[in-house]
Amino acid sequence: MWIKIAGILLRNRVAFLVGVPCITLFLGVQIRKAEMSYEYSGLLPSTDSAYMDYVEFHETFGQEGNVMVFGFQDSAFYRLDKLNDWIATRERVKATPGVVALVDVTRAYNLVKDTVTRSFEITPVFPERVRDEREMDSLTRVVESLPFYDGTLFNKEKHIYGMMLTVAEEVMRTPARVGLVKEVVSITREFSDKYRLEMHYSGLPYIRVVNAENLKGEMYMFILLSLLVTTCVLYLFFRSSRTVGFCLLIVLVCVCWTVGVMSMMGLKITLLTAMVPPLLIVICVPNMVFMINKFHAEYDRHGNKIKALQRMIEKVGNASFTCNLTTAAGFGTFVITSSSILVDFGITASIGIAFVFLICLVLVPCIFSFLPPPDSRQTRHLHNPRIRGMLERAVATVLRRKRRVYVVISLLVALALVGLSRIETTGYMIEDLKETDPIRRDLAFFEENFDGLMPLEVTVDFKRPRQATSLPNLERLDGFSAEIANDGDISRPVSIVEAVKFANQAFYNGNPAYYKLPTGQTRNFILKYASGIAGDAGNMASSFVDSSMQRVRLSFRVKDIGTVKMQEKEEKIYRVAERYFPGEKYRVKVTGSSIINSRGTRYLVENLFASLALAIAFIALLMAWTFRSKRMVLVAMLPNILPQLLTAGLMGYLGIPIKASTVLVFSIAFGISVDGTIHYLAKYRQELRPTRRGRKEIPVAAISALKETGPSMIYNAVILFFGFGIFALSDFGGTVALGILVSITLLTTMFSNLLFLPSILLTLDRLSRGKAGRDASAGGDR
Repeated sequence: MWIKIAGILLRNRVAFLVGVPCITLFLGVQIRKAEMSYEYSGLLPSTDSAYMDYVEFHETFGQEGNVMVFGFQDSAFYRLDKLNDWIATRERVKATPGVVALVDVTRAYNLVKDTVTRSFEITPVFPERVRDEREMDSLTRVVESLPFYDGTLFNKEKHIYGMMLTVAEEVMRTPARVGLVKEVVSITREFSDKYRLEMHYSGLPYIRVVNAENLKGEMYMFILLSLLVTTCVLYLFFRSSRTVGFCLLIVLVCVCWTVGVMSMMGLKITLLTAMVPPLLIVICVPNMVFMINKFHAEYDRHGNKIKALQRMIEKVGNASFTCNLTTAAGFGTFVITSSSILVDFGITASIGIAFVFLICLVLVPCIFSFLPPPDSRQTRHLHNPRIRGMLERAVATVLRRKRRVYVVISLLVALALVGLSRIETTGYMIEDLKETDPIRRDLAFFEENFDGLMPLEVTVDFKRPRQATSLPNLERLDGFSAEIANDGDISRPVSIVEAVKFANQAFYNGNPAYYKLPTGQTRNFILKYASGIAGDAGNMASSFVDSSMQRVRLSFRVKDIGTVKMQEKEEKIYRVAERYFPGEKYRVKVTGSSIINSRGTRYLVENLFASLALAIAFIALLMAWTFRSKRMVLVAMLPNILPQLLTAGLMGYLGIPIKASTVLVFSIAFGISVDGTIHYLAKYRQELRPTRRGRKEIPVAAISALKETGPSMIYNAVILFFGFGIFALSDFGGTVALGILVSITLLTTMFSNLLFLPSILLTLDRLSRGKAGRDASAGGDR
């Protein structure tokens, strides 16, 4: 089949060389339509119970994750000029398109008892402009006497003041949120620069925008770096600017086709899909290295360029097809995770790898057929003394020191298993950011002074209408809230209970000592007054109690404590809830962005392990189909599973936890690492085929295959090591871990293929010979 394909390609090379640029031009135009993703990529499938609880919560009480916060520490905040400047800053922020709600200490409301109408009047504490120092001091005493706001809008003890704004849902899903966040930051920094304050920013809208913009910059940086690295390595190997130039042209065509098709499919650029272009550059080069090495080797033998190109396709085509299929399988198995961000990544990478195979298969022979034949300088790499010396040492080790190979591998496996036992599982919201990243520092500021920012929502369904404001139920809610808030990682909640306490304080003319639930004697009066609340406070109340007064919301905030601790907190909340709200009478649900992030991370890690198992099974079946031998499947898999185990052990010793970004390493590395094994075993099978000179012995075939494919395996390992190594320059810890761990895994795989793989073949051959000899002796005895 590959002989026919070679004939078709070389006979129609002009048509192919015209057709490929035309397709590239068309797809290049589509690249302009590529968009950054400004939406939160859900990790849980829509059928998951936690996700359905989250959707139900949003439908009942509204959005809780579109809040941006910023704040500062200033013991001299209550100065007349500074306070009025802050009020003016607040109004400018409020007027920013996309801001639907805003609250801060100068926009706090007070409840004032109206004995005539027997209701509470909602009055803002601060006017649009404070007139003088006397008025400011009076208003300051009022706002700081309201416990409802302490710990939410300000921290009275530490003199910290914050502002919270809600971003419109439709803005959050579009690029407009970038402009909104930049505008808000610009406005608030004018204030902080004027008074020499350090402004801290956080909240999901801010974190997502900053990360997306950093991601965009990194994508371009990694494309340039991967091109630079591959250019340098290719030139060191082939010593030909012309060969390197055409290799880079092929690489760019592959990237152009992939990104163009991604745009046509409506897939947006995310943290993972942004890695696809540099990944394709790195993966494409080894394909060309194997093909060009074979072309040069064939031409070096007989000096016929066209024959060398035909033999290149014939000898390398099937192995290259299998290699790319296994690599695509490593990425393609991500589709089973049901995580949109991983599914898009798997689809995009698999399509890109298919293009890599197709474009390399077409362009390498077609382009090189028009180029002058390679001269001695270009083929010098075939006789590189360092590579040859390395291979001779590998051959000597395989032939005479196999036992040492097995002993070293056994020791490494034992050490890896010890390291594997030390691996922990984590999952933090900002775990992929460096310790020095401003986002991490600002989040730490809010966690320390406001007990966290991640929304943790608890809903209680009393199963009967108009039960939310009964005093016994309010007392249950208060007791439950107090017990949960005693946890150092969880804040005091905002709820109907706090609103009723606020009303009770107002009933007693603002005395802070009465910020508590009303007694039985005053309950009816308080609730009657509270029922008259309107305006902004009424809207606020509707977000904490449903229209039937049957379900209530307790809105906590929790620190970024990781998936393990978050799971423990969730279980603890349910245990405490069972004491206050037994399941037969009440229905309690725990949800919010913190729960979705925790559950989603756990779900993702579990499914990534499943996808890795599927990738291994699929590649094993592919090996069985390719080599038609169960023994060859074992031979092929062992040298590739070993590096995965060693990398996992190294993670344990270095304290690198199991999380979504590190589990990703194994599926990607396994799909790529088997390429060298496939090329070696394909050449090994070719060496075993009978010829006019007879059939080679297995040891001779194994060593011959090692000498021919060894240089390409070494070249590819170097390219992949440095190609993936560039990701260590990322500002995202997950990308750094991915780059370093994949680089180490692929470099380890090279040594495994050079030493372990041929050792297994020779050992199996010796065992077969020994068994055959024993069988022959037994037959003779009979």
